[in-house]
Amino acid sequence: MKPLDSPQIPRPSGASDPIIAVTGLTKTYASGFQALKKVDLEIRKGEIFALLGPNGAGKTTLISIICGIVNPSTGTVTADGHDIARDYRAARTKIGLVPQELTTDAFESVWATVRFSRGLFGKPPNPAYLEKILKDLSLWEKRDSKIMTLSGGMKRRVMIAKALSHEPTILFLDEPTAGVDVELRRDMWNMVRALRENGVTIILTTHYIEEAEEMADRIGVINKGEIVLVEDKHALMQKLGRKQLTLHLQNPLAALPAGLQSENLLLSADGMELVYTFDTQSRDTGIAGLLRRLNDHGIDFKDLQTSESSLEEIFVSLVRGRS
Repeated sequence: MKPLDSPQIPRPSGASDPIIAVTGLTKTYASGFQALKKVDLEIRKGEIFALLGPNGAGKTTLISIICGIVNPSTGTVTADGHDIARDYRAARTKIGLVPQELTTDAFESVWATVRFSRGLFGKPPNPAYLEKILKDLSLWEKRDSKIMTLSGGMKRRVMIAKALSHEPTILFLDEPTAGVDVELRRDMWNMVRALRENGVTIILTTHYIEEAEEMADRIGVINKGEIVLVEDKHALMQKLGRKQLTLHLQNPLAALPAGLQSENLLLSADGMELVYTFDTQSRDTGIAGLLRRLNDHGIDFKDLQTSESSLEEIFVSLVRGRS
């Protein structure tokens, strides 16, 4: 897939300005189920924001409210400066949505459905722009094909083309790579990066934690209708992650010496490995001090390796800690 280049969408001058502002948002359904509980959230212009959460956490409800599909119980939302309730048409024009479920008209051609989507927003015809979208999504050769004849991956690309047809500045991708193969997933990651480079703000929900780790600038975690945290991805992994130093010993130890039992050390069952666990915020001097103490106890090692928490491990610990 070639990079998507949309000259109609200017790159924002202030990347830190919020393009979406959510304040005190709640949603209670007629059944009494409270899907969202006083959600406050700001999303910056030009960023890729990953919204993570377990099933039933409120991700889809939050997206549906911002996109004008579901009405909130209380609270306000603005999209690119437009209140989604008072200025619905202007707000909705700013937003493109790629839903998790494929909802295209199976009997329409690719070209017809994308052209129709653009017309729904009152945009004047622009065949050159639509042609570029289809070419960048590797759909141009399929433009006259009925959607029912396409593969699942191609149908997913059609959904993205429909969402981009009216030149939105905000794009929601709800589980965009669910059920697609690894190659297409990588293609879509490249497309998302290219969109961001052209000024489009991307909000991504995903069950693939590596997708958020690969793509996102910031991470938001929602659980039981509440925002647990919003953090820069790298800061989050540094703050909440943990590192491990594994030392492969020259000679086996029967047990840890008394002087080392206060350390965060774990001896393997065969006595040939020592594992030291520490926060990513810890200074390297802690490791240096540990190595000196090992030397004082006559413990030699022949190799060492380090590892650190993945975003998935951090996410699981956050959700479990608030369940």
